[in-house]
Amino acid sequence: MTAITRPLALLAGLGLAVGALAYAPPTQARTHVSLGVVVGVPPPPVRVVHVRPRHGHVWAPGYWRWSPRAHRHVWVDGHWMRARRGHHYRPARWVHEGRHWRLHRGHWDR
Repeated sequence: MTAITRPLALLAGLGLAVGALAYAPPTQARTHVSLGVVVGVPPPPVRVVHVRPRHGHVWAPGYWRWSPRAHRHVWVDGHWMRARRGHHYRPARWVHEGRHWRLHRGHWDR
């Protein structure tokens, strides 16, 4: 490289790096990433809790969470969340897949 092209190449590389850091994809292009837990032990029966409706809020029911430290399912209490206009809440649930159980965490859907 010549003495002039080296600074230009560095400047171009710096410009590309700054541009890549500043890039934010449009909201529509973002994908929903869901991490799940897979275990071979079925969860205990869900605890049923009756709650009175609360204006402007949604009840997220409790669920059984797998605790690797305790090597068993532990109960996570339900809780109230503010309602989100145009969305509905999908509660956490365990799905039986072959010989395993997969936890799908609660989330909001449009």
